[in-house]
Amino acid sequence: MAPLSLYIMLSTILFFIGLTGVLVRRNIIIMMVSIEIMLNASNLALVAFNRFRFYDSNDGMIFSFLIIAIAAAEVAVGLAIVIAIYRKKKTVMIQDLNVMKH
Repeated sequence: MAPLSLYIMLSTILFFIGLTGVLVRRNIIIMMVSIEIMLNASNLALVAFNRFRFYDSNDGMIFSFLIIAIAAAEVAVGLAIVIAIYRKKKTVMIQDLNVMKH
């Protein structure tokens, strides 16, 4: 079995890939995928810490499932908003949107 440091390193790399995607990309859908990558990085860290610290406990996995459920709700609401914006403005690029202005 791999040491904990490798799991945490992979989790950190995934988190920064997601963070880079959110900060650099201007497409709303790509940003949502990047947020999902960041949430999965936190899931990996939770499960790894749980596995190495409390071998017989499932608390990390329960929190991980909670994060997955919240991410699914976020994607459902986010995609509904993106579809509504696309129908009105015909774009999903953030710099082209000024939805708050009339």
